[in-house]
Amino acid sequence: MKNSLLERVFKLTESGTSPGREVLAGFVSYFTIVYIAVVNGLILSEGGIPMEGAILATVLLSAVSCILVGFWSNVPIILVPGMGLNAFFSYTMVHSMGLSWQSALGVVFVSGLIFTFLSFSRFSILLSESIPDSLKEAITVGLGLFLILLGLEKGGIVVKGEATILALGDFSQPQVIASILTVLVAFILFIRNVRGNFLITIIAGCGIAYGLGTLDLSQLSFQQSDFKAYGEVFGAFSFEQAAGVPFWTAVFSLTMVLVFENIGLVHGHVNSIKKPELYQKAFQSTGLSVLLSGIFGSSPTVASVETAAGVASGGRTGLTAITTGVLFAASIFFIPLIKIIPDSAIAPILIIIGILMLQNIKNLELKDFSEAIPAFLTITLIPFTYSIADGMAIGFIVYPLLKITLGKGKDVSIIMYIIAGLFLANFFVNIMG
Repeated sequence: MKNSLLERVFKLTESGTSPGREVLAGFVSYFTIVYIAVVNGLILSEGGIPMEGAILATVLLSAVSCILVGFWSNVPIILVPGMGLNAFFSYTMVHSMGLSWQSALGVVFVSGLIFTFLSFSRFSILLSESIPDSLKEAITVGLGLFLILLGLEKGGIVVKGEATILALGDFSQPQVIASILTVLVAFILFIRNVRGNFLITIIAGCGIAYGLGTLDLSQLSFQQSDFKAYGEVFGAFSFEQAAGVPFWTAVFSLTMVLVFENIGLVHGHVNSIKKPELYQKAFQSTGLSVLLSGIFGSSPTVASVETAAGVASGGRTGLTAITTGVLFAASIFFIPLIKIIPDSAIAPILIIIGILMLQNIKNLELKDFSEAIPAFLTITLIPFTYSIADGMAIGFIVYPLLKITLGKGKDVSIIMYIIAGLFLANFFVNIMG
C-alpha cells in the first residue's frame, strides 16, 4: 500500500527508480550539503542576525524548501541558502548599503515576490536571453573570488595589511595553523572525490582545532534561548527603509543574480535526470522558496550544485528531495554542535566552493574584448570592492558602452540598455546624495 502511494505520487517506475534508492540518494544529498547550516549561519550572523537564529532559520528553511520542491515538481533538486548570496546579504546589503538585517530580509522577501512572478510567467526566459552570457558567467566567477577571499580571511590566512591592502596572516597563531591544516585535509578529500568530503572536512577541522586549543567544548550546551533567538528572526523582515534608494537597488541586484543563477542550475539538474519538461515547475519551486527565505529569516535559497551528488547516487524524483528535507528538520537536535564549529573548519569549504565557481571562466569569450573587458571588470570588482552589486553594476554599464563605440549597439537588447541605465542612475543618485 505504501509503495503504491509512493508510486502514484512520485512515478518511481516511470523514472526507473525505487523507494530505497531514492531514500539513499536523499541521505547522500543531505550529508553533502549539511555544512550549509553552520556556514550560512556564520555569514548571516556577520550581518547582525543572532547566530542561533540564523542557524535555525537555515535548517528550517532548507527542510521546508526541499519538501516543497519534492512535492511541487517531483525532482531531486536540493534547495538551500546559496553561497555568495549569503555574502551579498551580509557584506553588501548590510555593511555596504547600510540596510538593517531586518530590511535586508525585506529585500529578500520582495525579490522572492518578483522571482515568483517571473517563474510563473515567460518573462524570466526573456530576461535571461537579453543578458549576454559573458556577464552571467562573470557574476559567477566574481562570486567565486569573493568566497575565496572570505574563506582566507575567516581562516586568518590573509589579513588587512599595514602597507598593502592585504597581507599574509601570522602563521604562528594556533587558529591560522588550524586553518592551514584543515585546508590541506579539505583539498585532499575533495580531489580524491571522497563522498561527504565537506562534512568530513568540518569534523576533521573541529578535531584539529581542539588539538590546537582553539575549540572550547565547554560552550557546548542546548538552551531554550536558541529558540527564543529564532523568535526574533522569523517574520522579522521589515520595509522600514523601503523609501530609500539602497533598498530598491538591493532588490534589483539580488533579483538579477537569483534569476541568472537559478535558470542555469535548474536547467542543468532537470537535464541530468533527462526530464527537461519539469523545468518550469522546478523553477517555480525555487521562486516560492526564495519568498519563504525572507519569512524564515535567511538569505535566499538556490538549486544547489550539491544536487548532483544525489542524482549520481540514483535520485530521480522528488522523494530524494523530501528525504533530504526530513533530515534537515532532524538537524534541529544537533544545533548545539553546529554552534561551536570554529572558523578554521569553515574556511576551507568557502575556498573550495569559490574554486568550483571559478571554473566558469573557461566559458568566457576572451578574444572579443568588448565581451572580455566588462566580464573581467565584474570579476575583479566584486571581491575588490567587497560588493557584488557594485561589481555587477560596472560590468552592466561598460558592456553597452563598448558595443556602441564599436558600432555594435544593435547587438545589445533593449532590456540590457534599461538595466545599464538603472545601474548608472543609481550611481548618480549616490553621488548626489
